[in-house]
Amino acid sequence: MNKNSLQKLLLACALALPVLAHASGMDQFKTFVANTKSAKGEFSQQMVKTVDGKAKISKTSTGTFQFARPGKFIWTYVKPYEQVLQADGDKLFIYDKDLNQVTIKKLGDALGSSPAAILFGSSDLEKNFTLKEVGPKQGLEWFEAIPKSKDTSFDHIGIGMKDGVPMALELRDSFGQISLITLKNVEKNPAMKPEQFKFVVPTGADVFQQ
Repeated sequence: MNKNSLQKLLLACALALPVLAHASGMDQFKTFVANTKSAKGEFSQQMVKTVDGKAKISKTSTGTFQFARPGKFIWTYVKPYEQVLQADGDKLFIYDKDLNQVTIKKLGDALGSSPAAILFGSSDLEKNFTLKEVGPKQGLEWFEAIPKSKDTSFDHIGIGMKDGVPMALELRDSFGQISLITLKNVEKNPAMKPEQFKFVVPTGADVFQQ
């Protein structure tokens, strides 16, 4: 490669970098979904209520997550109390350790237009959501997903992206309550085995089918 060709290649790379760095939130997320078959990481979740016109954090939870598309995930709340939401691709298991109680739901009904469908479901987001670009906010590139179904807990879901990875979710319900989820230490495409998503009902637990 001669000097001129090398200079042109370096210039082309330099011009491309800002485009990649400032890709829209929606474009980053679609790339993430297309290229990420599994992931794991940590999360913190804050419940925000409006009191006298001011936003106030009412509850904070932390935990870990892991998923393998489509429809397999383990979302574990560690603090302040232990609870597990686990899906094996067919059913969703909700385990409350303090109550030693397991609730089982059909995954299709439970996933649908929920926030879990965005992170852990199939790549066909526009089947269940109307997507809209929002733009930069708080150092992230945001877009929003509005569930097409009215039979869902949330009427607005915001997703914040950075460097091709979802970093935050903002969930608003029909009562105006907001849940803020921050993701960190996200590892893309770690090796995972299908059997690790198989839920085993704890000894003595009460089981409820829905």
